[in-house]
Amino acid sequence: MAYSAITSPPPLRFPSPFHNQPPKPKPHSLLFCSFGNQKNPKSKTSCIFKPNKNIPMFSRQPLLSAPKLRFNVQYSAEEGAEPLATDATIQEVFSWSSVILPFFFPALGGLLFGYDIGATSGAALSLQSPELSGISWFNLSAVQLGLVVSGSLYGALLGSILVYPISDFLGRRRELITAALLYVFGGLLTSYAPGLNVLLLGRLVYGLGIGLAMHGAPLYIAETCPSQIRGTLISLKELFIVLGILVGFLVGSIQIDAVGGWRYMYGFGVPIALLMGLGMWSLPPSPRWLLLRAAQGKGSFQEYKEKAISALSKLRGRPPGDKVSEKQIEESLVSLKSAYKEDEPEGSFLEVFQGPSLKAFVIGGGLVLFQQITGQPSVLYYAGPILQSAGFSAAADATRVSVVIGLFKLAMTWIAVVKVDDLGRRPLLIGGVSGIALSLFLLSAYYKFLGGFPLVAVAALLLYVGCYQISFGPISWLMVSEIFPLRTRGRGISLAVLTNFGSNAIVTFAFSPLKEFLGAENLFLLFGAIALLSLVFVVVIVPETKGLSLEEIESKILK
Repeated sequence: MAYSAITSPPPLRFPSPFHNQPPKPKPHSLLFCSFGNQKNPKSKTSCIFKPNKNIPMFSRQPLLSAPKLRFNVQYSAEEGAEPLATDATIQEVFSWSSVILPFFFPALGGLLFGYDIGATSGAALSLQSPELSGISWFNLSAVQLGLVVSGSLYGALLGSILVYPISDFLGRRRELITAALLYVFGGLLTSYAPGLNVLLLGRLVYGLGIGLAMHGAPLYIAETCPSQIRGTLISLKELFIVLGILVGFLVGSIQIDAVGGWRYMYGFGVPIALLMGLGMWSLPPSPRWLLLRAAQGKGSFQEYKEKAISALSKLRGRPPGDKVSEKQIEESLVSLKSAYKEDEPEGSFLEVFQGPSLKAFVIGGGLVLFQQITGQPSVLYYAGPILQSAGFSAAADATRVSVVIGLFKLAMTWIAVVKVDDLGRRPLLIGGVSGIALSLFLLSAYYKFLGGFPLVAVAALLLYVGCYQISFGPISWLMVSEIFPLRTRGRGISLAVLTNFGSNAIVTFAFSPLKEFLGAENLFLLFGAIALLSLVFVVVIVPETKGLSLEEIESKILK
């Protein structure tokens, strides 16, 4: 197939790409053509016109997305021939002020998840102190302490299972409001617990909130934000998780010497959860969810359509029922009906394991699985000993070590936030996972034969943390939020969340036995081999979704 670009001063006339008016002559418009095999008379020729940027275009745009103009001239329809697909993208116009709140309130759910991780590290110490716990049942066994620490993880696992069949019924907004209420009740039960059983119940309820929030937040953000900043905002949600961890460490360091300090550590998240719930109450439902309910026949089609227009207008800061929002909703309905015209409006319970949904689950579920089994929950276990062996005084204080690592994670996550919609998902994943593999092999070498060079271990530790925060940390959740088709998006993301928390639990529980059986050097070697396998997975399986609307991802990548 040969390709050519023709510079043509005379005007080119096409049926109606502009406002039903013939275009005025513009210099240096480009016509890209692909010519079929001249020896094959049935071959196809395709041409794509790239107009001058000053020519006015249609104002119609699909929902929250960037439309594309394509002109194909076909002389014969040969089966299997592929046209040259060069697209001219018009990005949606939006104001940052209109997207802040629809991002901020769902992202608080991620911040509260991170806060629980950070606060629990200090609360576990406070609970076991005879002088500072302020309770008579401070002498917890290893099993009881393990249940307190991992109680929210069990709740998150249960929450991700429960949300699977009801996510489309609840909707993204109501799911996040429910998550906020669970955060509030769980935090209050934990901080006022008169005994161990109530404390464990509170940890479980809080974990249910984590499961719903980590499912609903990326869904709501992805479905309501403009496509050209979707990567930035969902990566910024990961930044909120890291920020929550850091806040938890700081609150723990402040309250660690207070009598009953663990109660304050767990209670600190309650006002934040109230803010999250009130904020989500003030936001409209996801327009895409409303259109999905309309397509599923769950109520009056016209009523759902009007609600979607109103929701989109509010999300973009436009007057109620404005014409721009109405046109976007109309075109999104056409796209939705076209995608599902031959299927039942509502996907079956197991459809997530079939066709395009299965492909999406392999991509999203694979990423969150590798995110955990490359050692993420375990590597930081060695942070204190590594820094101490290098002579860092902060290593003597576990809290300060945690804060230092947290600040570094925050800085590296910010790099991903800034670059994800510029560089794309795949470059960050490939570069970051390569760095993770290298860092794990360096840590293995340190414990095997480089013990006299502690700075190697420090550099490897920081390399691991930095590379994780620009790749698996934010990008896995970003891909999960955007890769599933609309009809199975709620169930697909719930399965991905379940995969994430389940693999986290397995790695956490298997870490100590593996460390005893293999030793640190061989354990890091195993994690490094898994990291190489994950790199192959990213290169071969994971697609690039930068700049594509959710509808375009579904039509171009999954089908």
